[in-house]
Amino acid sequence: MSASNLGPEAGPPLPPAGSLEHPYVRTADPGLAAYEGRFLDEVEELPTYRPTVGCVIPAYNEAETIAGVLDALLQQTRLPDAIHVVINNTSDDSVEIASHYAGPQTRMTANGEQSTVIYVHDIGKNPDKKVGALNYGYSLVETMDYLLGVDGDTTPEPDAVEHLVDEIASDDRIGGISAIYSIDDSALDGWMSKFLIAGQRAQFSAFNMQNLLKGRNMAVLGGQFSIFSTQALRDVMRDSHQRTPWVNDSEVEDSLLSLQIKSAGYLTKISSRARAHVGGMTTLRSLDAQQVKWNFGAIDLMWPGQRGDTKGQPFHPNLRLRWFEHMSMIINITTRTLFILLLAGSLNISAFVFSPWWVIPPLAAVWLNFRVARSMAFANRRDYLFALLVFPAEIYMVIRMGHFIRAWLKFFSRQQTDNWAAQAKAERGKGIAWLYPFVAFGVVFGVFFAVWSQLLPIPLRSDILAVAWPILGLITVLQTAWMIIKSMKRYRGFKA
Repeated sequence: MSASNLGPEAGPPLPPAGSLEHPYVRTADPGLAAYEGRFLDEVEELPTYRPTVGCVIPAYNEAETIAGVLDALLQQTRLPDAIHVVINNTSDDSVEIASHYAGPQTRMTANGEQSTVIYVHDIGKNPDKKVGALNYGYSLVETMDYLLGVDGDTTPEPDAVEHLVDEIASDDRIGGISAIYSIDDSALDGWMSKFLIAGQRAQFSAFNMQNLLKGRNMAVLGGQFSIFSTQALRDVMRDSHQRTPWVNDSEVEDSLLSLQIKSAGYLTKISSRARAHVGGMTTLRSLDAQQVKWNFGAIDLMWPGQRGDTKGQPFHPNLRLRWFEHMSMIINITTRTLFILLLAGSLNISAFVFSPWWVIPPLAAVWLNFRVARSMAFANRRDYLFALLVFPAEIYMVIRMGHFIRAWLKFFSRQQTDNWAAQAKAERGKGIAWLYPFVAFGVVFGVFFAVWSQLLPIPLRSDILAVAWPILGLITVLQTAWMIIKSMKRYRGFKA
């Protein structure tokens, strides 16, 4: 008879489970217990796999910020294994300041004692500027598991590197992860710089939240603070027939590399926890140069065909958000321009009649801007004032419209200009190109008013207004409905 058929009465009852006589329990052996203790101690002491991280900091005239960046990296809960400061084309004291940090560094962190080595490289005149510095840094860390790219004016939160490493090491499909960027608003002088930084903080926050809500799929692995799999970079070079990961024929080298990483079969993500504070543009001139460069580079990637060595990829999944941003900007330009022109025309013939319905679009915009401010991890009083006072956000939108128009005009004019050099020049306080969009707006409105008031008869003006106002109303209703839908989205616990 099999044991499975035996009933309770088939044999004598078993001793208690805790008894030494129990047939399924080994007899306690002091020697065995001691061996077990030693075995567990030895297992605890076994080395665990720790992926290697090489940090590359391209630095161009960063004398004011490079010390703060290195201090922030040395305060990380997870130190990079090596930090390479690659100084190029500099004319200030960046080399001297960074050199004070050169050499081995040991820190006691929350995860125990950790060590790193800081290397300072002055590569002198470098025609490829930041791209050349990044590629030089890559050649120094290509044998490591990951490359951490950090701008010379970016200060991360103390746990930023640890979060980035944990996230990218958790999934081999990830080719790169960007930190969540916030514009540094400390030590600002003057109302103009505070206004511009508040606008950039709102702009970055909205962009970050859109990426977080889209499965954390990041359109752009920004060079400010992002980590890359070196295997993914090698695959990009192989697939794209490049000698280096970054190429010098794109205005937005980080956007192009993000597209290439995605095309190589990897994921491009934004971290849900790693945060870094980046330097912002504190003058209209420097902000214009930066935004025009970004917009111009995005247009170059979105444009069908091939204008240079880089082929446009209009249907690439990483560019969907770019298309949405550009279409949204076109609608914003259309509604605001039409409203001002129609309002001026109506006042000119005393046909203006105020409607309470006109209050709804500004209120929807305020609510959406307030939600953006609420989503910021480090929101402050200026962020909320920027959102609630209507006019700051509206003025900043007009400034962005100018950048947008200038970038498209520059693209279609096929001007052979170095936008990197233009940005550097603007940051030094030189150049007047930032005034062009506002001059253009003034000319357009001046011509319209002259034609409207001098050449068109009043009946024709009235007919034009009767047709144009409903068209503007329909566009505004759709735009307002879209703002309301966006403002009602749940942020699922994310903070931008």
